[in-house]
Amino acid sequence: MADEDREHTPRVNSARLADFIGKTIRLPCKVLKVDGERLTVEAADGGQVAVNATPNADVSDTFIEVIGKVNSPSSIQMLASISMGSDLDMKLVNDTIELIHDRRFYNRMF
Repeated sequence: MADEDREHTPRVNSARLADFIGKTIRLPCKVLKVDGERLTVEAADGGQVAVNATPNADVSDTFIEVIGKVNSPSSIQMLASISMGSDLDMKLVNDTIELIHDRRFYNRMF
């Protein structure tokens, strides 16, 4: 696959979802509620997001990273998920996300 064919999947928090509607993102989050294939998660900035999970998604850990398409400023269609264990410093994750999206650095990284 050529580099130009790869889709950039930035890490975001709930406040940044509105900037990525229709795009694929990565959302580090804490699983709050599992209701069948619907998840309620808490993003690194504390905002709640609804996630339409893939069938048989593994959400057994407290923290996961959702890779998915943004449907709206508060919902994502999961494409995949990555388990991140039961102990994650969400303040540090959010600070990192904010630095990534800072205009001083964003164009240098992406």
